[in-house]
Amino acid sequence: MGIRVAVAGASGYAGGELLRLLAGHPEFDLVAATAHSSAGQPVIAVHPQLAGLDLVFGATDPATLADADLVFLALPHGQSAALAAALPETVKVVDLGADHRLRDADAWARYYGGPHAGAWTYGLPELPGQRAAIAAASRVASTGCYAVATTLALAPLIAAGAVLPADVVVVAASGTSGAGRAAKAHLLGSEVMGDLSPYKVGAHQHVPEIKQATGATGLSFTPVLAPMPRGILATVTAVPTGDADPREVLATAYADAPFVHLLPEGAWPHTAATAGSNSCHLQATVDVDSGRVIVVSAIDNLGKGAAGQAVQNANLMFDLPETTGLPIFGVAP
Repeated sequence: MGIRVAVAGASGYAGGELLRLLAGHPEFDLVAATAHSSAGQPVIAVHPQLAGLDLVFGATDPATLADADLVFLALPHGQSAALAAALPETVKVVDLGADHRLRDADAWARYYGGPHAGAWTYGLPELPGQRAAIAAASRVASTGCYAVATTLALAPLIAAGAVLPADVVVVAASGTSGAGRAAKAHLLGSEVMGDLSPYKVGAHQHVPEIKQATGATGLSFTPVLAPMPRGILATVTAVPTGDADPREVLATAYADAPFVHLLPEGAWPHTAATAGSNSCHLQATVDVDSGRVIVVSAIDNLGKGAAGQAVQNANLMFDLPETTGLPIFGVAP
């Protein structure tokens, strides 16, 4: 037997992507998948792409999960903390929700509401020192999808002193799977197709996470719903402090990062190029008119933005190469 893993909240989009990745992982044995309303149904009744995966959804309770070596929590925000607290300390946990990402209790109350459950080790391996921290942790809070797309574009520039942390502007478009699987009128195909629409303008819950992860002190963030099932394209702009070449800063920061790819000069990221992968594609330039640094970032919101990131963290927690079982290259067309 390999490392026994379970997924709570496996009926959602991120949960389904986790099941897909784990089913092909050479070291992880998928032993349980749980859901709420789908409990008792075969996995393929909800995820037809997983035909051949002989699993039935169990109930989302500690007894179903406690026999695993590792549990992934792919639950709605605010539901992970109580379940994690009920699991044995010997069980390692990766939380895909927001419950344990923020260190600031006031920021949690402002953007999410309810009691703050406390911060876990932050699950973005590409940040300085985080690989070692994740490897030593038994509880890891994986990143938000917009947060990872923005942080990978911005954090090295702030850390190098190449841009001002107080004036960062981000506009990021996301596919509809980022809003979850629950039926909502504004996510119907007839509403989404042929349309771009901003939402939670000036008040998105990933703002405090991005500031915490990047060191930004002033952030204007506008998310946009795009008519595609998956992917995030983030455009990040900031004021330079001098003449540092942003491409050189990013190239140095990610020289040893297997999933972060600075594209050749003149090539710009596409969401389709990252689909199905755990990779982030970056490009940077300086605006010839305003002089602002511009970095564009593309990820698959269900890959590097959710399930792939979670598996990358789990690999480190079990002393495996972080690329184990994860696709670096996208699927096209």
